[in-house]
Amino acid sequence: MAASNPDSYTGPTEVDFHFDVMCPWAYQTSLWMRDVRDQLGLQVNWKFFSLEEVNLREGKKHPWERDWSYGWSMMRIGAILRRESMDLLDAWYAASGKALHVDGNRPHHPDVARHLLSLIGADPAVVDASIEDQTTHEEIKAEHQRVIDSGGFGVPTLYFGDTAIFGPVLLDPPSGDAALRLWDIVLGWLEFPHLYEIQHVPRDQHKIVDTFRPYVQARDWVSINRGEIVEVAQ
Repeated sequence: MAASNPDSYTGPTEVDFHFDVMCPWAYQTSLWMRDVRDQLGLQVNWKFFSLEEVNLREGKKHPWERDWSYGWSMMRIGAILRRESMDLLDAWYAASGKALHVDGNRPHHPDVARHLLSLIGADPAVVDASIEDQTTHEEIKAEHQRVIDSGGFGVPTLYFGDTAIFGPVLLDPPSGDAALRLWDIVLGWLEFPHLYEIQHVPRDQHKIVDTFRPYVQARDWVSINRGEIVEVAQ
């Protein structure tokens, strides 16, 4: 079963990865997930979760009640793309995540979102189509609620069948053989359903600041700090 030997790997071949484009931690984990996927031939099903909704402040509108709502509206774009293919959603998340978390751009602005769609060979008109298509709200709500009903609270959340794991939460995602060793560790957690948490004692806050600097400079929202996890609210 060990992923460290891809030729004899017999572990899960499919995983659901819940994300919010706005989350810098989920983006780092997505880089690792793609590396593992490509080495093992896994099927990664990209699914949604809204940090805006889970961190909604009392008296504020739900993200689906606004004309445009940062992460939620971006996921509406993703929902339209996924109806065409999961590969297209994958390419869009990769491009939008890099734009925000590496380049310090603002993919949550409609004009930037249109430009990013053109870069991946998609129709920029998907932005307007996603706003007009009200069924995208229900699609995102259902996937968001799946995590909530499982006791989840953030991203990245991975599903192996009905079993959900929060994380791994990564700052510098491993690649190659190291990525596969981490995958083995994640799969090991599946053997212990009552193992709830293992965590490094934080000692490198400066590295977190340096890695997330583009995201911090590009964001147009207030972030909520839950321990070391930065999440999005409006």
